[in-house]
Amino acid sequence: MTERIPKSIFAAALVLGVVLLAFVAYSRPDGFTSQTNLGGVLLLEFLAIAVWMYRRVFFPLIIVAFLLAGVDLPVGVVWTSVRWLFLGVGALVGGVLMLKERSHHFGLFHILALFASLATLVSAAVSQYPSVALSKALSFGLLFLYAGTGARLAVTGRENRFFSGVLTGCEVFVGAIAVLYALGIGAMGNPNSLGAVMGVVGAPILLWGALLEEAPMVHRRRLVLYGICMYLAFHSHARAGLAAALISSGLLGVALRKYKMLAKGASLVLVLVAAGAIIQPEALSNTYSDVTSSLIYKGAHDTSLLASRESPWRAAVDSIRNHVWFGTGLGTAENSNDPSGHQAMFSSTTEVSTEKGSSYLSIVAGVGVVGAVPFFLLLAMLLGKVFRTVMWMLKTGSPCHPAVPFAMVMVAGMIHAGFEDWLFAPGYYLCVFFWASAFVLVDVAPTSGPRTAFAWRLRAPQQGLGETAPSR
Repeated sequence: MTERIPKSIFAAALVLGVVLLAFVAYSRPDGFTSQTNLGGVLLLEFLAIAVWMYRRVFFPLIIVAFLLAGVDLPVGVVWTSVRWLFLGVGALVGGVLMLKERSHHFGLFHILALFASLATLVSAAVSQYPSVALSKALSFGLLFLYAGTGARLAVTGRENRFFSGVLTGCEVFVGAIAVLYALGIGAMGNPNSLGAVMGVVGAPILLWGALLEEAPMVHRRRLVLYGICMYLAFHSHARAGLAAALISSGLLGVALRKYKMLAKGASLVLVLVAAGAIIQPEALSNTYSDVTSSLIYKGAHDTSLLASRESPWRAAVDSIRNHVWFGTGLGTAENSNDPSGHQAMFSSTTEVSTEKGSSYLSIVAGVGVVGAVPFFLLLAMLLGKVFRTVMWMLKTGSPCHPAVPFAMVMVAGMIHAGFEDWLFAPGYYLCVFFWASAFVLVDVAPTSGPRTAFAWRLRAPQQGLGETAPSR
């Protein structure tokens, strides 16, 4: 960003800021004794530095801000409101840079995203709780604006650094969560949230990182973290999260023709189970009964596997029937007592919710059949990008493409969203990461025409692929 704006402007802004602070300190010295005021000044300074290094730091900053707002830790209270400030500034700066550079393509996917945002505004106009629905619609519009501008700017021209940073951040996050849970601190709060973030983000990205050609120690570290991630998904007893992790991991292994790796993984699990059966057969029997009861049947053996979802599914279908065309408004429900009484402006859930039992039923109930059309077309286009990426992997057998990790995140996210209500909750960190990744995937996914290949750490690509590595 700094190379496109004259340094004189930044120097003038810096001098003006110092003069302004000096004037405020002289005229109202008591204002600087307040911790709130000092915290606000520090926050603005931090935000200014982040804008200065926009392409490098703003994407992780927004993800971390929404993540901190969603964790069950004391720091989460502060970030509940601050996250929207960061998202708003990120969307504004990203939009200005996009308009100035005019170097990015806006196609059908971005037009559909615009119509999807407009659909949420229309549903808010006819909602029983228009203020709440409008705040949800505006926050969703902010998310799409940042994903379509700032998130794409963070990747363009620096694919290696960006995806290396995503992989490193995922390693740090899974390791930190594992340590906190080992200490008895349930940082993610809702077990469904733990299963969701491990199954949708942790598992596919860590497995992709383990398949890259790296030093043996790095390879082993990522495999260990992947195993920890899968254990945490299992520990959460969240069936949707575990299914998302297993399916996305299996698809990644099959697409890259890593059949030997998949066989070794399955064999290792069988060996451990068999060893446990020989050493402690009674303990294994009790464990099997407990897992079957808590994970599969959710404590009710005399019901179907999806009994816990049937009630919210029926409620969502009834809501759709009553408001078939334009819905009840994004983030609101027909039978809510007073949603405006416990939600502030731009507030949103910070946990995975099963209120509607499915993100897809939730969006249809929220914006109606008419409003849901652009959303489902967006998902259909994402599936097309995923298909192209999988075909590229089958053809080359290489994981060295920027579309690979995010394509697997899309697969895991769409599977998980079928059973949990988070895909269209803009205040939830997983929703923010999913849609930011979706807009990036649209840019980097393989195409039928000539395209520059992605070479992990700038290594030369394999011969015979008909593609060239990016230059320095």
